[in-house]
Amino acid sequence: MEHNVALVDDHHLVRSGLVATVNALGGYRVCMEAGHGRELVDALVALHPGHADEPAIAIVDLNMPVMDGYATLEWLREHRPGIRSLALTFDAADEALVKAVRSGARGFLLKNARPAVLKTALDALVATGYYYTDSTHHTLQDNPGLRTAQERERDAVLAQISPRELEFLHHVCSPEEHTYEAIAGLMGVHRRTVDNYRVALFEKFAIKSKTGLVLFALRWGLITV
Repeated sequence: MEHNVALVDDHHLVRSGLVATVNALGGYRVCMEAGHGRELVDALVALHPGHADEPAIAIVDLNMPVMDGYATLEWLREHRPGIRSLALTFDAADEALVKAVRSGARGFLLKNARPAVLKTALDALVATGYYYTDSTHHTLQDNPGLRTAQERERDAVLAQISPRELEFLHHVCSPEEHTYEAIAGLMGVHRRTVDNYRVALFEKFAIKSKTGLVLFALRWGLITV
């Protein structure tokens, strides 16, 4: 029995090579190709349920234009949960693995993997629904909350900011460009209290100016623009 495979990769040469590799493995047939996630979504939506070309597995490159691999994995998880996704990337960093698994990937494979490893991954997806090496297993085991390093750093930053200091930051970053005197009025506190919030943030995060406060808030996603 052959299992249908969808391939999503924006590099034509890479995709062509993968098609040839998958088709030569035995037991697998590439039934669908796409240059980015949106192309895959459109192709899947156009298929009638039970169509002969409906894939059982989707091999998804993480770095693509239009709709990247993470968004594609999320769409598959929500709309086509029966399709088992294998994330494919050149990026061996734990960050990519954690984000891919959190987005819905059932497995994670580097693009420089040998065909035999790809066969092992596909076989594992068919047999168990998942493919994780010892290395990826340890990475996930050490990060049960599936948080990226940047997210953990952001949490650590937020833990040092009081609710009132965060409110002060939002006022500082407001498009209205409030003065500190105006912020004191908006917060219903004395101007000296606002100065205390400012000084506390300056000291905790080595910030030196109002502009620095805005850049700090933007860097850590404390405000949206």
